[in-house]
Amino acid sequence: TEAIFWGKAGEYRGKRQMVNPVVDVVAGVDDDDVLGQARRTLRILPIYPASAKAGLTSWEIGRFVDDALRRAGELVDPLPERWLAELGLWPRTAAMRGIHTPDSIDQVEPAQRRLVFDELLRLQLEVFMRRHAFESSARTLRHSVSPLEVTGGRGGTLVARFLAGLPFELTNAQRRALALIVADLAGPFPMHRLLQGEVGSGKTVIAVRAMLQVVDGGGQAALLAPTEVLAQQHYRSISALLGPLAQAGQLGGAERATRLALLTGSLGAAARRKAMLDAAGGAAGIVIGTHALLGKSIKFADLGLVVVDEQHRFGVLQRKRLMDKGASPHVLVMTATPIPRTLALTLYGDLDLSVIDEMPPGRTPVQTRWNAEEQLPGVWEFLRREIGQGRQAYIIYPVIEESKQELKAATAEYERLSRDVFPNLRIGLLHGRLPSEEKEDVMERFRRRDFQMLVATTVIEVGVDVPNATVMVIEHADRFGLAQLHQLRGRIGRGTEKSSCILLAPKNIMGDARERIETMVATTNGFEIAERDLKQRGPGEFFGTRQHGDLAFHVAHPLRDHKLLELARTEAFALSHNPARAEELRKITAQLGPEWFNRYRLAAVG
Repeated sequence: TEAIFWGKAGEYRGKRQMVNPVVDVVAGVDDDDVLGQARRTLRILPIYPASAKAGLTSWEIGRFVDDALRRAGELVDPLPERWLAELGLWPRTAAMRGIHTPDSIDQVEPAQRRLVFDELLRLQLEVFMRRHAFESSARTLRHSVSPLEVTGGRGGTLVARFLAGLPFELTNAQRRALALIVADLAGPFPMHRLLQGEVGSGKTVIAVRAMLQVVDGGGQAALLAPTEVLAQQHYRSISALLGPLAQAGQLGGAERATRLALLTGSLGAAARRKAMLDAAGGAAGIVIGTHALLGKSIKFADLGLVVVDEQHRFGVLQRKRLMDKGASPHVLVMTATPIPRTLALTLYGDLDLSVIDEMPPGRTPVQTRWNAEEQLPGVWEFLRREIGQGRQAYIIYPVIEESKQELKAATAEYERLSRDVFPNLRIGLLHGRLPSEEKEDVMERFRRRDFQMLVATTVIEVGVDVPNATVMVIEHADRFGLAQLHQLRGRIGRGTEKSSCILLAPKNIMGDARERIETMVATTNGFEIAERDLKQRGPGEFFGTRQHGDLAFHVAHPLRDHKLLELARTEAFALSHNPARAEELRKITAQLGPEWFNRYRLAAVG
């Protein structure tokens, strides 16, 4: 009898031993069942993710898979043979056997290709069937505009007066995005559009213009922000943009209140009650708020547009709760987190995509450099010079309090910097555990220049706009992700003065951490940074699965498989929009199973 033993060899009391080896009998046994079940080594072996919790090894999983394939026999293929021939895809049975039990390594790639296509096709069918069903049934109030208003000429409406009063010219990228949104709002179907743009690229102006178009048409707009800091920032910036228009405007010769309302969790009872009454009665044309907007007690007179900022921070059902407060409202989702096109097609394929890829004139790119801990004295001297010229600075730490990770903490460093390093400077402290009122007070004092320096955690990542702040120091920069570093850096460089970002990290770091720091030093292009971030983390972790859900991919990778993604989109669109192919679509979806239909129903949220 010949056998192969697979395991860890060692010695015990002078004798060779192998504890619990895999035993593969390969010859000298007449029993075919023994040979068939044991033959695991003389072939190409798949490696499965073993589970210590479940007590399963890769070998055991492989045995279960082999048994399942043997019992299944010929699998039902949801794709017609014509498709397989036209697209050069393997039949499903051959693909399953080729990926689990290949006779040669050459079978793995075409087998994987078919399984990847199946996953991407399911996703794109969700997207297009959702969109087609939505457009077939939903109708919305058309918010038309005249050519005078589109170009910003003077007129009586809020839109025209807003555009005419802007103290700056819109960039070409803003104009392109705006033209598409204007057309969407005037169309018969509710708008579903994703607006991407770097920090400071002018998304807020576009959103305000869209909201005013809806208010001009007699409706209301709601802007949903993920944090109180960002909601308050929007309230201030939009109030400043609107000026007198935030009080009252002319519509059809009659006075109409178009004031803004702010609704957050930290509002006092009286202020909250007034904001709720203004929203429910229609006195507030634009309502800005946090998750507080989602409460059952919050009602709108006529919600016509929902704007969701930093939308990836909200779950699907949260967005649905706000949308349900209106009758098929338009939806504009915005993000300052650049999303590679392949991932945008995957996550938001049902949304029309607009990108503001141009910064307003006068913005100076932030200079980024990498310093080690021993260079801190020079860094602190640089901060003293900048502050001496009237500028302000941020110092960012990864944690609030000291921990076993041996990371510098914001609270302890605030005390040390105030006492030992910058005793003559006014320093503020901001972190996530402060009460909302105290957070806003600290930020307001920093904006007023009461504080020359702000020690903070990543709570300032979104929604902080202080043009006079020109320096940011990020301690333990190697502990932050690329997208987070890019967002933090976006807090400076918001004025016309030269700005600097200093990343503090050991010079001997290697691997992904080193690549992240080098990327930040090399480029300020958010989309290039996003592509590199996606390559490092993969699609499932690009935003973080806890907040945004698993992308449910087992074998597909949108960045690697972008050609198959485009192919799947083309086929899914043709299937879902061509009545002549309804029977073909029915046969394909009949093979998808209950899991797909559950996802499809949830996907209808948008």
